[in-house]
Amino acid sequence: MMPTALTIDPTLTHTSGEHAFGRLETSHGLLPLAALSVAAHVRGLEVATEIHQTFVNHTGAPIEATYIFPLPDRAAVYAFRMQLRDRVVEGVIDERGRARDVYEHAIAVGQRAAIAEEDRPGVFTLRVGNLVPGDHAVLTLRTVGPLPIEDGEVTWAFPLVVAPRYIPGVPLLDEQAGTGTAPDTDRVPDASRISPPVLLPGFASPVRLSIRVTLDGAGLPVTGLRSSLHEVHAVPDRDGWHVELRPGQRLDRDFILRWTLGGAALHSAAVWALDDDGEGATAMITLVPPVGAAAQGRPRDVVLVLDRSGSMGGWKMVAARRAAARIVDTLGERDRFAVLAFDDAVESPPTLGEQLVAGSDRHRFRAVEYLAGVQARGGTELARPLELATRLLAGHDDRDRVLVLVTDGQVGNEDELLRRHGAHLQRVRVFTLGIDQAVNAGFLRRLAAVGGGACELVESEERLDEVMAKIHRRIATPVLVDVSLNGDGLDLATQAPRRLPAVFAGAPLVVHARWRGRPRPGATLELRGRLPAGTEYTQRLHLDSARPGAALAQSWARAHLRDLEDRYAAVTTPGDRAALERSILAVSLRHHVLSRFTAFVAVDRDIVNPGGNPRTLTQPVDSPAGWTDDRFGAAQPAPLGEVPSDLSDCLFSLDTLRGARQSAPVVPSAPMAAGPGAPAPRSGSGQIIPGPRRASAAPPPAAAEGDARSAPRAGGSASSIPATGSASRPVGAPPPSPPRAPAPAPQASAAAKSESRDGAGFDPAPYLARLFTVVDDLERAAGAATPDAAAQLPVARLSELLEDLRTVGLDALAARLAPIVDRLREALIVGRLLPILKEILAALRELAGDGGVAPQPPPRKRKWFWR
Repeated sequence: MMPTALTIDPTLTHTSGEHAFGRLETSHGLLPLAALSVAAHVRGLEVATEIHQTFVNHTGAPIEATYIFPLPDRAAVYAFRMQLRDRVVEGVIDERGRARDVYEHAIAVGQRAAIAEEDRPGVFTLRVGNLVPGDHAVLTLRTVGPLPIEDGEVTWAFPLVVAPRYIPGVPLLDEQAGTGTAPDTDRVPDASRISPPVLLPGFASPVRLSIRVTLDGAGLPVTGLRSSLHEVHAVPDRDGWHVELRPGQRLDRDFILRWTLGGAALHSAAVWALDDDGEGATAMITLVPPVGAAAQGRPRDVVLVLDRSGSMGGWKMVAARRAAARIVDTLGERDRFAVLAFDDAVESPPTLGEQLVAGSDRHRFRAVEYLAGVQARGGTELARPLELATRLLAGHDDRDRVLVLVTDGQVGNEDELLRRHGAHLQRVRVFTLGIDQAVNAGFLRRLAAVGGGACELVESEERLDEVMAKIHRRIATPVLVDVSLNGDGLDLATQAPRRLPAVFAGAPLVVHARWRGRPRPGATLELRGRLPAGTEYTQRLHLDSARPGAALAQSWARAHLRDLEDRYAAVTTPGDRAALERSILAVSLRHHVLSRFTAFVAVDRDIVNPGGNPRTLTQPVDSPAGWTDDRFGAAQPAPLGEVPSDLSDCLFSLDTLRGARQSAPVVPSAPMAAGPGAPAPRSGSGQIIPGPRRASAAPPPAAAEGDARSAPRAGGSASSIPATGSASRPVGAPPPSPPRAPAPAPQASAAAKSESRDGAGFDPAPYLARLFTVVDDLERAAGAATPDAAAQLPVARLSELLEDLRTVGLDALAARLAPIVDRLREALIVGRLLPILKEILAALRELAGDGGVAPQPPPRKRKWFWR
């Protein structure tokens, strides 16, 4: 049976092949991911985060939703939870194969279940299955991790989209590992797990985004707070700040906050905490570089490797050229350098060649002249330039050997690159400069750590100007080298990072160390190193107890697992790989921290879909900000899998789609947000990405790590794009005008509009809880110095709540709330909110108190979408 309304919108699915899915629309929408809510608490240089993902089934059949998403690569994922309507199921961490068996068996017998797996540092896959029609589930991940600080400036970056990556190699014809758009290849055997389908530019974002951050300086003043790429609302308090993302923003770039944390008060210190079971302890050591230690350094050999592939088009290419040219300008006559620009091939300035040349004025001019003409093109073949760079930097112990890589890091074969070049990179200092609004930070940090260097991230041309001084210091002589850690009265077990990097001016070194048992009274740690002049440097630190609740063990486990996983990627002998796999499993399971060999799984006890076999929907993601339709990775077809016969007329040629896009009306993006318990899909919009049908109801054998396979991908050509850099926005700026009501989808038919919207099966309690929260916010706004400005955000949240009520069919509650929202909007427009606010608050309290739902007629039976 066909759905009540099936309409086509050619602005949804991103593809470069000959076919694409259009927009499949019923009055209840289709995309499973309704809301993403992030709540972060920062204390000093540690951040604890809760990520809530709300999945809703608006289709007429059971589904399994798959979402490929990013998290900060330094963060330790230590807890997982599935919240259903009437109960909460805590996730259990287990070996990845066993966790998959448990999940697949639960799906096969008809139980609701969810599984979270790590595929790359910072890239995860979450599946939640057997959501029956009308179901909504909230999946929660908890993370903890350190924050970097340089020159007193702290950065918290939360990624929101997995950008397309260049996938080299020959496609594998076996069963694919995931439901992504790139096929698994001999060089990237799990490419289908890191390549989510991409929405076409201009499509209204289907996910409500909410980010809230609490900043506590832990006794140090927090100043200079600013957001780089998003509009935020910030309120100061006694200990720091409360920061909240303004509604209506997309998941197409990283969320980045920066602030200054009492730089003058920072000092070297060591704190420790005992494990929960008392069997071990963890210390966090912060080494602030000695002041005045820098001196005239040794001459340098610097190889500059510049990514000019298609994904670097637009402002990224401009920023990369500027960064490379300014690095060349800092070199002196005693230094030597080489410039390697790469895509599918490697090029150098014609007059200089692929060799080290003296840093003379003439050579530097020729290099800068060449860099000015470099344009984006081709694919990201990084192996060849790394091989050339390490060959040029071989030997020369009397000189500092430095490799600088300028790129967005969007490659899929990270493990292969580390395996092939890790041993050579350990003999040079590697610095990576990541340029993108959705950069592959995990890989760039791994690459820098192998070479004992560091990584800088640049999300705009304005940010490049701010970090250039740091970059110049990084390629100069470090303040301290050959750093080592020793314990007096301690049985040190291990440290993370395993290889301590050189220490540079303005950039404290943070080390996590483990030991067996409790430290003895008076125990100290000793840090040793060598100053530029060659003299020894020693600093002794007394251990102080960490504050209660400090997650030092989880932070150590994440850093140590990263070291072990990088070693695993680099070794080739089966015995060594097996030993490292056992070590990774042991650390991951003991400390409940997710790794590449473990997974979190949660299974509900009830059987809701006897026989299993739900339809797989892969959540599409936004195209990264600043990317165009025709770059190498953003143009990928959705995996077709088994296309139902109902959809046979939904396939269009690319030319037809492009022609239709030019005349298609634009649907304004409605404000996004919502609390973790509130399903909030966009009304009447969605996409289905069918995945492969399950082979059988029996649970499949455990999948071995690295045996993953995937679905087809089409390449695309690369081209430049217009510059889209965005300046940092200081917090506390005047709020924007109140949002307009979202326009209805222009394709909705009369049949769809007349379909029953009674909200059957949806509990109004989570929505009423949100209403109570908004009432509290409005009450606080009434007492503010400027009530109209303070009420902007609560009114925007109330508008989102109204849209959510209409989306899920709670029309009686929506009908009572709508006139209240209209009055608030009108009052904000004319600037006369205060006179009516008391009356409005009374009406909202009454609405929230009685539930707002009048008796409903018996619901009409919904028609099944898939049949």
